[in-house]
Amino acid sequence: MQQTLQPLITSTWLAAWDQGELDALDGLMAADYTRTSKATGATVDITGLKAEIAAVREAFPDLRTTIDDIVEGAETVAVFWTSTGTHTRDYLGVPATGLSVQTRGSNILILKEGRITRETVTWDGSELLAALGIRPLRGIAAPEGGAGVDFPELDVNMMKAFNRQFITGVTVVTTMDGETPKGLAANSYCSVSIEPPLVLVCVQKSSSTYPALFSSSHLGINILGTEQKETVSVFASKAQDKFAELDWHEGPKGSPLLDGSAASLEAEIQERFQARTHTVFICRVRHAEIADTPPMVYKAGRFYDSAELAEL
Repeated sequence: MQQTLQPLITSTWLAAWDQGELDALDGLMAADYTRTSKATGATVDITGLKAEIAAVREAFPDLRTTIDDIVEGAETVAVFWTSTGTHTRDYLGVPATGLSVQTRGSNILILKEGRITRETVTWDGSELLAALGIRPLRGIAAPEGGAGVDFPELDVNMMKAFNRQFITGVTVVTTMDGETPKGLAANSYCSVSIEPPLVLVCVQKSSSTYPALFSSSHLGINILGTEQKETVSVFASKAQDKFAELDWHEGPKGSPLLDGSAASLEAEIQERFQARTHTVFICRVRHAEIADTPPMVYKAGRFYDSAELAEL
């Protein structure tokens, strides 16, 4: 490798990733350049690489990269690097957290006539998500077109029919957005374990409560009672202030707990897993309240009084 190529790789790398000068890549990449992620198997061309850099820089505008080492071989170069930045905008569906993160990676460059023709990178977007406390669920969180096992798609109506056969309770998941209480209705709650006391809840990313919930350290889960049918309607609606006509109180860490619920708890968010359209929150329970009110039951789009259930 020519002695002048090392400085060119470094300067081009920093110009593109740190300064956003994406066209600087054109002087280093071959016309048939491809970049493959070792983690996902996804491959992009120079246009895809520029789009990836632009997305990262938009989310981390103060991004700074250090080239830790460059190791030369015969027509092969290994680049080891470290990047830091502050998460100030959405990235891969994750709302801005304001966290400063650091991530590392290495790239293997294959050269032809002094230009990079192929690149294999050990890093992908999930590395940054992991630094933000987000873990993608394997096999379902990769973007469309990514590598994966080719299974036939299950019919959507069949999945809906299956879910209608499952009877659940009704919960309202709550949190604070500064001084403003936020919440949404959900039945995708379950207990993970008793010792330690862990629960999970799945929240759709399109929910107006999702950004506040994602950035919170704690959340509340309220199991609604039979007298709270109107409460379900409120939290299933698009109302701006869903707490305006409701009585509630704060948990020890400030999470809104709804008065009249069959049970309420406050939990510390410990894990966040990305699952395409939803995020799975794994939480450790820190506070719980139980009432004598019978819980509401939900099945196939209808609500039932659990006090009238017949024992088998």
